[in-house]
Amino acid sequence: MKAKRIIANCSFLSQLRVGLIVFTILILPCRSLCQELPKTVPDGTEGDVLQAADTTKAEKLPWNMFDTSFTTIKLGAGFLYEYAGYTQDATGKRQMDSIGSELKYDFDVRDFRVLIGGQLKTKRTITWKAGFMYDGDAKEWYVRESGVMIATPEIWGSIFIGRTKEGYSLSKVMNGYSGESLERHMAIDAIPILGDGIKWLGYLPKQRIVWNMGIFADWLSHNQGFSTYSWQFITRAAWLPIHSEEKQTTLHIGGNFRIGQPEDNMIRLKSRPESNTAPIFIDTGTFSSNQGTFVGWEIYYNKGPWLFGTEYGWQMFNSKEKNDPVFHGGEVMMSYIFTGASRPYTTTSGIYTFIPVKKSVFQGGLGEIEAALRYSTNELNGGLIEGGRFWRITPTFNWYLSANLRFEFAYGYGILDRYSLKGATQFFQSRIQILL
Repeated sequence: MKAKRIIANCSFLSQLRVGLIVFTILILPCRSLCQELPKTVPDGTEGDVLQAADTTKAEKLPWNMFDTSFTTIKLGAGFLYEYAGYTQDATGKRQMDSIGSELKYDFDVRDFRVLIGGQLKTKRTITWKAGFMYDGDAKEWYVRESGVMIATPEIWGSIFIGRTKEGYSLSKVMNGYSGESLERHMAIDAIPILGDGIKWLGYLPKQRIVWNMGIFADWLSHNQGFSTYSWQFITRAAWLPIHSEEKQTTLHIGGNFRIGQPEDNMIRLKSRPESNTAPIFIDTGTFSSNQGTFVGWEIYYNKGPWLFGTEYGWQMFNSKEKNDPVFHGGEVMMSYIFTGASRPYTTTSGIYTFIPVKKSVFQGGLGEIEAALRYSTNELNGGLIEGGRFWRITPTFNWYLSANLRFEFAYGYGILDRYSLKGATQFFQSRIQILL
């Protein structure tokens, strides 16, 4: 077993060396491939942007951005405070007894994060970012997306080096503060939220193809809860047969692939019912596996205030002990913005970003008002494992009072199929979101 892991790690090291050589070449100065300088540049991989360093002398800086001789500096912060309440039928309560936990009404700080980033004053566009988050559930501080992003027009995109999202699933890659629902769909809980490594993001405008590709290891995150793999390789690509910023219309058709070695050749998949204060509803328990392979597809279409999307994926594990289990799940969603705004799509990362607020309530407007509906499902029954199956329907109402303040309200109804029982749970959730 140890020999196999050493071989796998050697293979990973050789791949990483290639990435570091590429990185060394890429940080050398390059000529500009276009005449006009962009007004903004990417601030990480999750859809955030920075005012371009070349415009800081000509244009007024935001209150939280500063200009120095070698870099710009942008300060930011985020805060989530939420409530969750539940009701269950008698069967659902029996299932909670079997799980060994109970559902409780709760007000809690979901997370508080401090962000800092900027753009270096170099010929090649290089941005940097650091994020630190207090996790209200774990009661601990964590390093979030942190690293450098280097423009690489020679290879049609950019390179991010540091801690970032792996790049599997549009929903997972999106900034958690920008989605239409309080929580991402539960089937992607099997994907670690972050990874330490190198990621290539690219876009071919003529062919309308967007992609990301990354390789990650757990050297720095070995003892953190999200790090469940020794190494992993991820690629995601999408075709945009329709993409018009002017018409606010995009059709995104994509696929995902992921392969990795679980930490210590042991893995556990588990999922909450899309409520952070709830206990784990479905759970495989820990089992042996020397390789996990994930595949999935994603389709999204937006036109003006409308957004429709669906994702589905399969997680396959090599495990003689459990007869090579395969788990699967996904979502179907739609949203509509009544006030006429449209959720922007960025080809930098191939994701949707923050809804622009035309006129906030503090300026005498309504802000932006959105309603969303989602059906999601996750099945952790596979091979010799019976981890359970859960599905949920969730209507959500979002009120963006300004670009910095958002109220969210959601109702959910779900069925847990586990322990040879089918129990129903109703969810009542709300959240206050502040983002600077």
